Amino acid sequence: MAETKNDESSVKSSSPTSHFEMKGDDISPDKDEGVLKEILKEGYDNEQPTSNDKVYVHYVGMLLDGTKFDSSRDRNEKFEFELGKGAVIKAWDIGVATMKRGEICRLICKPEYAYGKAGSDSKIPPDATLVFEIELFDFIGEKLSD
Repeated sequence: MAETKNDESSVKSSSPTSHFEMKGDDISPDKDEGVLKEILKEGYDNEQPTSNDKVYVHYVGMLLDGTKFDSSRDRNEKFEFELGKGAVIKAWDIGVATMKRGEICRLICKPEYAYGKAGSDSKIPPDATLVFEIELFDFIGEKLSD
């Protein structure tokens, strides 16, 4: 008999070197546990951003051991980008598209949805699984001309 998978796409596991519990809903398109999302604070709006929307977020980026490598909060400056255009790592395009205004979530991103084998700068090693806490403040759709 073939192995059956739980109907829920929620995953929970941990490793001894991880500061974070590997838990959350599997929101990766292939359901390969590449992007796990845990809502830390529910949003107040039912609307979610779509491709090409300009989104405004705060984020804290960490390695699995808890080492912080970047934070818009530390700079006291919201980060903005256009959703779905590849301006950010794949996990962000996937994860932020599932968020509501005011929501804070934790994304656990496997390397293939983050910086992959290359890593980034000296702060993110190759093949690193990354953790982001993201707060979505607002998003604005493209204005349609008359």
